This record gives sequence, C-alpha cells and structure tokens, in this order.
Amino acid sequence: ELFDKGPRKVKNYGIWLRYQSRTNTHNMYKEFRDVNINGAVSQMYAEMAGRHRAHPNTIQIINTASLKSSDCKRDHVTEMHDNNLKYPVVRKLPMLTKNLRSTFQAKRPMTFVR
Repeated sequence: ELFDKGPRKVKNYGIWLRYQSRTNTHNMYKEFRDVNINGAVSQMYAEMAGRHRAHPNTIQIINTASLKSSDCKRDHVTEMHDNNLKYPVVRKLPMLTKNLRSTFQAKRPMTFVR
C-alpha cells in the first residue's frame, strides 16, 4: 500500500498496463481521478473486470504516474478540470404532518423531488 502526502486532494493518475485477454496480450493506458494511487489502482481493476472481463491475475501494471491537468488526455478526466463546474442542487421538501396527509388522493402522485 502506498501513502500520499496530500490524501484529501483529488489528483489525476495515469496507469500503463498489460493484460492477457482470451485471445491475445494487450497494452493499455488509462487515466483516473482519485485521492490516492491505491484508489486509482482499485478503480482500474474494477474497470478492467467490467469492460474487458480481465481477471486481476492477468493484469500487469507497467507504470503509474501522478499527472498535471495539462497532461491528461481522456475526456472523462479532463471534463472535471473546469473551475466553473457546478452540480444541480436537490432540495427535498419536508413531509406533511399527519393531519394534512390523506390515504387516497384524487390527483396523480409526484414521482420526482422538487
């Protein structure tokens, strides 16, 4: 297990790897965002199992590197580099009190959160 100096800051990691598929050996480069290198390697193993059906014992990590944001190539990593990135705010309304609620209503239920 590797320990980082700043474990609370999200960083970009590049991983070069080789894996054995059912037919051949493939080389790959993947990028991940995580707070430490251990999390990025765990993401890599999960993604390789999901996307490529690669078992952990067939994956060889060749190199890992911490990347600057200008060095990142993959879209799913670079889209998070925008300083004006905003997320939607979900406002949940409190439930009505028991005396205002009814068991049966004449209108359709609201299936989304206001």
